[in-house]
Amino acid sequence: MKAARLVGPKLFEFLETETPVANDGQVLIKLERVSVCGSDCRHGFNIHPEEEYPMDIGRPCHELAGTIVESRTDEYHEGQRVIAIPERGKGGLVEYMTSDPSRMILLPDEGLLDEWVMCQPSGTVLYSCQQMPNVLGKNVAIMGQGSIGLSFAMITSRMGAASVTVVDPLDYRLEKSKQFGSTHRINPDKEKVDDAIAEITGGVGPDVIVEAAGYPDTFNDCFRLVRQFGTIIVFGIQADEFVSIEHSWIMEKQPRMIGTTGARSGDPTSQIKHMVALRQRGWCEPANLITHRMGFTDVQKAYDMYDQQQEEVIKVVMNINE
Repeated sequence: MKAARLVGPKLFEFLETETPVANDGQVLIKLERVSVCGSDCRHGFNIHPEEEYPMDIGRPCHELAGTIVESRTDEYHEGQRVIAIPERGKGGLVEYMTSDPSRMILLPDEGLLDEWVMCQPSGTVLYSCQQMPNVLGKNVAIMGQGSIGLSFAMITSRMGAASVTVVDPLDYRLEKSKQFGSTHRINPDKEKVDDAIAEITGGVGPDVIVEAAGYPDTFNDCFRLVRQFGTIIVFGIQADEFVSIEHSWIMEKQPRMIGTTGARSGDPTSQIKHMVALRQRGWCEPANLITHRMGFTDVQKAYDMYDQQQEEVIKVVMNINE
């Protein structure tokens, strides 16, 4: 089967490798659509020590959808379409992969797979929103408007938030957020975030603030901006293991901080299944995240584009068959 992997810092190669074999209780999936995630670029596509190359075949990629071509379980059968979550340490830049039912999400027969695969990132955000207090009639702020921050805007606006304020230094992302339900948009390079949020919230700060950018500065901004006794939802993954926190803001604001990672919750699929169901009934549209479609042969271009934030990219979906 065809596959790709990183053989050096930010350098992919294509190769042919053996097709995996499904064991009892597993299925064999022919992957058809894969997408680039910000965490893939932040960690896997980042520069690593020389001894870590070449990386494992298929990495870094974990947003995948395809069709079951062989089933050795009673729960799924050939021909069904699924989102599949690769096992830790494995990647999805491959033509075929094996999976077991605990890491699969059944998809409807209708609709395009490149659109359905967007339920994976938005589903992980849904898990984080389920950890929030009730935001109906409350003020929400979101730091960062990549695909994750946009998904937070989409979901919290539909949960009935009174205001959904988004912060991002890229104007095209702020413009995109209008489509996802933001009520206020702030570019921190052009205006003072503190003053803008104070005006929006009547001087008290947001009831819930989301860190969806993954930078030390935005992490600390949350403690400064949140209202007293408010809630901070941490989603963004920091590049460094340790991040300094301004202790005085913790003591003054006394916020509730909730770290949220659906993939490590012990149940990596339920929230994605829920997102699929919400999209199917028209409650939301994660597919609006897609800005670029490419073939599998464009994997280098796709990751370079995402890494360097070229061509106003939000989400790139690759067709494994092209």
